Amino acid sequence: MSDAALNPARPNLTRLLPLYAAQALATGATTVSTVLASLIMSGLGSEALSGLPSTLIQLSGALSAGLFGALMLRRGRRTGLTTAFLLGTAGAALGFLGARAALTPVFLLGAMMMGAAQGGYQQARYAAAESVPDGRRGAALGALMLMSVLGSFVMTGFSRPIELLGTGLGTTPEVAGWLVGGALLGAAALLILLWRPLRSPAQAAGTRLPLQDAFGIPGVRSTALAVATAQGLMVTLMSLTPLRAHHMGVDHAGVAALISGHILGMFGFGWLTGPTIDRLGVRFGYVGGALLLCSAALTAPLSGQVWLAVSMFLLGLGWNLAFVAGSKALTRFPAAQGVTDALGYLSAALGTLLGGVLIAHSGFAALAGTCALLSLLPLFSAWRARTT
Repeated sequence: MSDAALNPARPNLTRLLPLYAAQALATGATTVSTVLASLIMSGLGSEALSGLPSTLIQLSGALSAGLFGALMLRRGRRTGLTTAFLLGTAGAALGFLGARAALTPVFLLGAMMMGAAQGGYQQARYAAAESVPDGRRGAALGALMLMSVLGSFVMTGFSRPIELLGTGLGTTPEVAGWLVGGALLGAAALLILLWRPLRSPAQAAGTRLPLQDAFGIPGVRSTALAVATAQGLMVTLMSLTPLRAHHMGVDHAGVAALISGHILGMFGFGWLTGPTIDRLGVRFGYVGGALLLCSAALTAPLSGQVWLAVSMFLLGLGWNLAFVAGSKALTRFPAAQGVTDALGYLSAALGTLLGGVLIAHSGFAALAGTCALLSLLPLFSAWRARTT
């Protein structure tokens, strides 16, 4: 039976397992590229530019997301995702070699390739959501996020083996983590080859609208605002909080624990948030996400590692609510998906770049206060959202 003949209203959920497993591994690799990059840059003697790798990652994702979105609409999700995973594998390997040899331009080039790959493989969530009826799309997205937490814990929960790997390779755990990230993305590419999409490109094209028309539909622009805000604030604080923790004297294992709590907030409650958004609507996701993101920003500058842990958890959970709600809304408009993701990467790039500058001139508290104000933008999205 052809993919086109498959009925998305009654999916064989076992077909989604390779996709879910691949995305779990990719999330682990994403954790490496966004969280450890600032520490690597600091170790290369450029602490003033600690936010630059994450900025380049996000800019590359912004540039590639629209291209990958168009590729997937023309050639299918599997082709686009496989290409993205292979690009990320090459980028992680190049970043590892550049960081180990203290060649900053080579490391940054690898970071850019990793970012470009993220612009593609992060769109796996649309592939999962479009495989089920509209009333279950939040649950499908939540399940994808729940699987993603497993991949993240490979990187954050096994810090000791990564430390040993770094010692064996004559480098730091942060640099060794990039090599592990490349291996995860390579395995994800192999898993995608085993996946049969539940929806064909022809079916997706049947719901495609020109980009200008898609963004002219009521609610699409406000949805893009919520997704871009949540993505930008999450990446900014996730990328720069570990550097703050490092300055507080927190060791590598302590930073890994902070990130583990953040990843738990991002993905660990997908089994609950997704179905809840299905029942209560996307407005609930926008409002709840905005309030949690604001709380995360306000607790981030408080003294003590416990408050950092609370902030990182709330940051992840707030992102989850806003991001799942926005992603579910966007499944109706494939033409707007890639560009909306690009806006999210662009906001994250600006956030990490300007956030590093703001910290250097005014301190971390100034960054946290700015993020708290911006976190209220999804409330406007809730006001403009449809009830479903």
